[in-house]
Amino acid sequence: MTSVLSVTLLALALSGPTVAFVPIGGGASTHISITGTALLQKVTETCRAVAEAAGHEFKPTGSSPEELVQACLGPTATGEVSGAKFHSALQQIYTQNGLVDRDFVNSAPHHFNSEAFLEGRALITEGMVAIKANIRKENFQAARETLGRVLHTLQDFYSHSNWVELGYTEPYINLIRPERPLDNLADADTATCSDCASGTCPNTILSNILNEKKLTSGYMGIFSAAKPEGKCSHGGAADLTSTAVPRGGISKDERRPDNMALHNAAVSAATTASLQLLDDIRLAAGNNAFLRMLGIARSSVVCFVIDTTGSMSDDIDEARAVVYEIIDSKKGTQDEPSEYILVPFNDPDFGPMIRTTDPDKMKREISKLTATGGGDTPEMCLSGLQLALTGAPASSHIYVFTDATAKDIALKDTIVALIRSTRSTVSFFMTGITGRRRRSLRASSFEDYKDLALASGGQAIQVSKRQLPEATDVILDTSTSALVTVLQRARNNGKQETFPFILDESLKNITIYITGNSIAFTLFNPAGVSQSHSETSGKLGTIQTVGNLRRIHLNADKQTGTWKIDIKSNQPYTLKITGQSTITFIYDFVESFAGPHPGYAVLSGRPKAGQPATMMVSVLGRKGPSSIAVGDIGLVTVSGSEIFSKSTKTDMGNGDILVNVDAVPEGEFVVILTGTDKVSNSNFQRQSTTQMSVSKVIIQAVVDSSLEPGKAFKLPFSVMTQGSGGQYSIDARNDKDFPMSYPNKLDLTAGQYTNANLTITPPASTLSGTDVTLTMDVKSPSGVDSNYAVLRFSVVTKITDFVQPLCEVVSVLADDCPQDMSQCGLFQWELSANLTDGNGTGIESVSMYQGNGTLSYTSLTAPVIQAKYTGSCCSQIVELVAVDKVGNVGKCYHSIEPSPEPSAEPSPEPSAEPSAEPSPEPSAGPPALTLSLPLWLCLLVSTFVTRL
Repeated sequence: MTSVLSVTLLALALSGPTVAFVPIGGGASTHISITGTALLQKVTETCRAVAEAAGHEFKPTGSSPEELVQACLGPTATGEVSGAKFHSALQQIYTQNGLVDRDFVNSAPHHFNSEAFLEGRALITEGMVAIKANIRKENFQAARETLGRVLHTLQDFYSHSNWVELGYTEPYINLIRPERPLDNLADADTATCSDCASGTCPNTILSNILNEKKLTSGYMGIFSAAKPEGKCSHGGAADLTSTAVPRGGISKDERRPDNMALHNAAVSAATTASLQLLDDIRLAAGNNAFLRMLGIARSSVVCFVIDTTGSMSDDIDEARAVVYEIIDSKKGTQDEPSEYILVPFNDPDFGPMIRTTDPDKMKREISKLTATGGGDTPEMCLSGLQLALTGAPASSHIYVFTDATAKDIALKDTIVALIRSTRSTVSFFMTGITGRRRRSLRASSFEDYKDLALASGGQAIQVSKRQLPEATDVILDTSTSALVTVLQRARNNGKQETFPFILDESLKNITIYITGNSIAFTLFNPAGVSQSHSETSGKLGTIQTVGNLRRIHLNADKQTGTWKIDIKSNQPYTLKITGQSTITFIYDFVESFAGPHPGYAVLSGRPKAGQPATMMVSVLGRKGPSSIAVGDIGLVTVSGSEIFSKSTKTDMGNGDILVNVDAVPEGEFVVILTGTDKVSNSNFQRQSTTQMSVSKVIIQAVVDSSLEPGKAFKLPFSVMTQGSGGQYSIDARNDKDFPMSYPNKLDLTAGQYTNANLTITPPASTLSGTDVTLTMDVKSPSGVDSNYAVLRFSVVTKITDFVQPLCEVVSVLADDCPQDMSQCGLFQWELSANLTDGNGTGIESVSMYQGNGTLSYTSLTAPVIQAKYTGSCCSQIVELVAVDKVGNVGKCYHSIEPSPEPSAEPSPEPSAEPSAEPSPEPSAGPPALTLSLPLWLCLLVSTFVTRL
């Protein structure tokens, strides 16, 4: 964003209340603009700090996701760098932010309604603990989802309470500091509002409430008009209490003629509060982890799932060689993986999952693998793959090495659900499978691996052990930044068929893969030049044949335009064409929801059969969405070629498109998109990789809190079928093998929801921050129809330590610094400080937040940590940060700059010591922090006419 922040944020801001696109949360809600504004500023600050620490300049060439990410990654990010993961990460935050209006519409704490201040603050602070714990465990998706929900609740405080009516312009810092009291709350018997017959009075807060600085919030009645006597209402048509005396409401969700100033003040305070919360998380996590949480990293993740049974010695050697080659050849380039993941499996064991950003650690871990045990039996392949799918980031490329069928084939439906949920691509490298005996509840075969590979858009490559080194070129092709799919098709019955496809000027490293046996093909370029399968090195490319794989790598001097490949075969085969490009798209199937704040929610599971479908599609170009002209967006079956074109598009601006499809195809389908790249004036074609299909089964379940080690957690869920009623089977699995109980069968009546509960209990020894993925699969009595839900839980140990580490400046030696700044580089100054952790959990890290000098400190295990900063007199500000073992952040600020003339601007806090004082007294101006925003964002915030 300036990327997504210009993609989604501006789409919301400038398109008006009738057409504004909010990934989740309807109308023209400013929750997304407030969140986007804060995220943009914090990402920019963090990227600049990382760049300066690395000694290079942070200077984006433009505002697109690609340009912002490339500038953030620095000089090593030469070549194609995709902003898709940054975009997707932000969309996840926005999605969860908006879902609070659907999933918790009647929950007062989630919206600070009905004076639920203590409960609302608890949601924020408990959420912050979970976010920090998740980041420590590198569970970034769980952190993003919680962050979106927490920001919604925090932002609602300023719209739904009387904070800004009391004259406060700064945020109420105590909302994110649980060790500080929430003072001066109106009690249950205190009247707070006067009557407003019109419902649109400028300020109905009673004068004594204003004079005494009493905090209150409006009561909200979705199903009842009852409220305590004399209390304020939220207001609006959806609030039934707003017609009960005192009538009206104090909500500042909408900017109206009677509340413009209050609405603007609420938006400004909510924006600054969001910045404060993000800054606290950033300081606790560190710059690099904070950026990784937001999807800013080199986009490729290398994930290996490797069979370690006795017959796999050669395969392990080859996997090790590939990892070494990736690490050694791609280090320092745009293709250097952002993370390495390794999951070994054997029989009966699998795991643990090893993940690291350190290439040398990955080398050490894979060098430890040895082939032992097992025998002539199938292995726990799908259990290992499940760990990889739940642990790796979404849209990862996962490579499975095995020479046996899957003993745990009962997991196949769970694996398909995880593939669809994460949109990760799984490729299998199979050696010697035909000679192995099978032993399982349902005999598995190579066809199962082919099914899973095809469902994910990956490859199922079957080779001999001797041929394996040649086949692993596929890994080098796909472990790359900005990988896109141009076309993918599968044929169950071989025949002669011609497949046209479009290559655009932006594509690099174009490769065609054909898997199958007894295949002949001829490739044609736009000029009519051809090359047959028998020409290993021809005018169009180089052809490599190994096992059941044909790999055609096109020559660098390709031609843009429409190509075609003619394939002849009497057996099943798959075709896939990929390349590198920053022109891509992301999408979600969505459904509308009603309520006080209607909108769209990302669909969980498969779209509904026999009904129209709606997609939210975001298109990314080389220079942002303005450099792209979108043509057709449609659905196509992988086994067919005809695009379902009965769809309508609504351009939301800035690359965001609402697509309504009249009819969804039967069978497995993907999304295909065409358009024109304005940079090169060439047509392009892109396709999603993960297959999807429709279902008449609907599952609803919402995760509303984290789990606590050793305590049972009850998850209510509902199931409905729009098909035939009967006894439907329920299968639930979690990737940590935590004990669960749930009904195995449910009797469903068509068109009616049936409610049930699932109980999951994490062991008492579970580490705080552990991420648990639960997959629920519901299947019809015949087994023909099914649907799934994938839910993520965070296990968080209950925290009692909310006290920030304390920092005390002991001495400052700056007498040598000259008045003449032209000579400052010749002199240095020093600062000494003592750092302590008052509650005794211990300080885990000490770092510099501001300053360009050197920092040293004594042992972190000491009761008092002595820190010393030495810096050039040219760098006159230093801010030290201490983080304790549960994520509390303390800061120590000092400046040797000459004292300025008296100013109305607030100065930074001198230390991290918490204050018992409430937030600042009223002032006439907006929060100083928002003044540093870009002008267009300031105007955006101040002129919003929408809902919070």
